[in-house]
Amino acid sequence: MFPDDEPPRPAGRIPMRETEADKKVAQDVYNVTADELRQFIERFEQLESEKKDVNEQQKELMAEAKGRGYDTKVMKKVIALRRRKPDDIAEEEAIMDLYKAALGMQ
Repeated sequence: MFPDDEPPRPAGRIPMRETEADKKVAQDVYNVTADELRQFIERFEQLESEKKDVNEQQKELMAEAKGRGYDTKVMKKVIALRRRKPDDIAEEEAIMDLYKAALGMQ
């Protein structure tokens, strides 16, 4: 069919052979990428472990507060409020008051 049983090549393109140096560079790049990926995954797993530890400490803290008579539901609401901006809290409270007045709850 084709001379020397080779398929025709697109005009202007000469196929490149992969040399040993090319293979080494590709392997080195792969190893660096794999090492970096492994580091990201291991760091994420470490953070997950730390997060579990912190969550357990928070549970223990709330159990201690409850044991001393504090209302932990209210404490969690206060903690959530402390994270928010005062203007956002004031706006929400104003709307809440408006809705409660409309429903005769004040």
